[in-house]
Amino acid sequence: MTAVARSPLALILVVASLAGACAARGGAPVPRPFPGASLPPSAVEPAPEPPAAAPLPALVSTALRFRGVPYRNGGSDPSGFDCSGFVQYVFGQFGTLLPREVRDQYRSGRSVDLDDVEAGDLLFFETEGRGASHVGMAIGGGEFVHAPSSRGVVRVERYDGEYWARRFVGARRLAETTSRPAPFSGDLHSSK
Repeated sequence: MTAVARSPLALILVVASLAGACAARGGAPVPRPFPGASLPPSAVEPAPEPPAAAPLPALVSTALRFRGVPYRNGGSDPSGFDCSGFVQYVFGQFGTLLPREVRDQYRSGRSVDLDDVEAGDLLFFETEGRGASHVGMAIGGGEFVHAPSSRGVVRVERYDGEYWARRFVGARRLAETTSRPAPFSGDLHSSK
């Protein structure tokens, strides 16, 4: 018998040094896969990046540039908008002419079920009396951009939220618009 095997202290030191050597090499050993097993995806190639979000339609991007512009009753330009003036102005940037009044805009395009709403569709709500009296534009993900008189600026909200869902009266899809806006010459009030 050797001196190491006879001394319990020596045996402990040998085991400790072997364990220390494993730790120095990066931790516990990792068993190799059995023959024929495929390697995990991380060992073969990096995991694919999640797909990038689709770019917003140009119409929606243009509308979102006006967030923060103040509400102005009868307003139809970037110095101040009311709801129908806002959507009329944005669509006008793409060569699509809309009537000025909400009730007339509600007769434009074709009706769309709420479940089929897409970015760029007009959403109509009953906020005063009976029938459509407020309009905004769907931007995707259950949200819309509009110029409400309350809190006084163009902003984004959820149309499936309690307040707007109770007042929803319909959605309309207009004919396809061009992909690029007409040139804009003016100063925006917000860079959001």
